[in-house]
Amino acid sequence: MAWVAEITAIREAQDRKAFAALFAYFAPRVKSFLMKSGASADVAEDVSQDVMATVWRKAHLFDPRKASVSTWIFTIARNRRIDILRKQRRPEPEELPWGPEAAPDQADALALQQESAQLRSAMAELPEKQKDLVLRAYFGELTHREISEATGLPLGTIKSRLRLALDRLRHQMK
Repeated sequence: MAWVAEITAIREAQDRKAFAALFAYFAPRVKSFLMKSGASADVAEDVSQDVMATVWRKAHLFDPRKASVSTWIFTIARNRRIDILRKQRRPEPEELPWGPEAAPDQADALALQQESAQLRSAMAELPEKQKDLVLRAYFGELTHREISEATGLPLGTIKSRLRLALDRLRHQMK
């Protein structure tokens, strides 16, 4: 139960001494962990600072029944590292052409019409619950969380139904 008292003191009294002790112990270890996972020293330093600030702000979320303090802190660090990697791997946006676009080739237009008709047919064959979620997510441009709030369904149910619907559409579009 090491460090639980410090997290509790931070949560309940925003105890700066408890946080200083936690910071002194975990910040260098988090930085080392991040550097071993491939982050540069500067990035690891920034992320470890961010992780410790998150520990300060979100101490109320720590539950000693679910994990130890070190597991909780290193999970936050791992998630921050994943977020950074995702941001780094995002492709640069393509340059947008200026001026009027050339008219599409008739073969391309026909192929697009056929694919659209095939998609409409495939959508019509989906169960109503799945079709509704696909329409909200892809045509209504709602996030999964927004759909969950609007429908009252759990987020996991939303994701499962969308995954099943997309699998069916993928098979029907082949």
